[in-house]
Amino acid sequence: MSVPQLVVHRDKELMAQAAAARLITKIVDAQASRGSASVVLTGGRNGNGLLAALAAAPARDAIDWGRLDLWWGDERYLPEGDPERNVTQARAALLDAVPLDPERVHAMPASDGPFGADVEAAAEAYAAELAKAAGPENHGSVPTFDVLMLGVGPDTHVASLFPELPAVRETERTVVGVHGAPKPPPTRISLTLPAIRAAREVWLLAAGEDKAEAAAIALSGAGEIQAPAAGAYGRSRTLWLLDSAAASQLPRSLYPPASP
Repeated sequence: MSVPQLVVHRDKELMAQAAAARLITKIVDAQASRGSASVVLTGGRNGNGLLAALAAAPARDAIDWGRLDLWWGDERYLPEGDPERNVTQARAALLDAVPLDPERVHAMPASDGPFGADVEAAAEAYAAELAKAAGPENHGSVPTFDVLMLGVGPDTHVASLFPELPAVRETERTVVGVHGAPKPPPTRISLTLPAIRAAREVWLLAAGEDKAEAAAIALSGAGEIQAPAAGAYGRSRTLWLLDSAAASQLPRSLYPPASP
């Protein structure tokens, strides 16, 4: 378990630009050292803002896009191409503009796919895809992602792990179907905390006053069942990327002494 590190930026635009630059560096370094890189994307306004900033960054061309595996932390169980699906939004923000290998873009199943309404079967299929990608050097049945990004909800949820619901209590499976999510749509697919913790680095993104209480709760010793963001950490690094509004309720003991 890595101790959370905090970086606080002036506003959400600067946060997105700085996070995009940080991600480019991580991907390029991983490709240089291991030949390829793997990243888990997140949806929502902060995740999509980061992807848009990456699309606009000249340094994006430093990435060998054909040697990048993309996964998702969660997905809304809706038909393929639905504008509310995370993968649809990611394609619009970045993916359609860069030369990715389609075989290495691992989108979660859609509700009009081979599993139909059976979200549990869809989750099992994604877990099997993760297990297939895991090598002998990895820990367990998921790859060791280089970076796994998560947005933090106002209720402290990450991915589709909501406070007190069964998915956040899962300790064995790597992917689960989620029913009755308090945020629409109610049916989703999500990585579990054990899968999230397989990542080398976990980055939690939060911007805006509506995220301030959640950040303060998650970083102040709350339990992961009540505050799922508190249970999201990486093997070597856990990084909270915040804007000043989202950091406004943090105890001064947590606030970094100097952040750009």
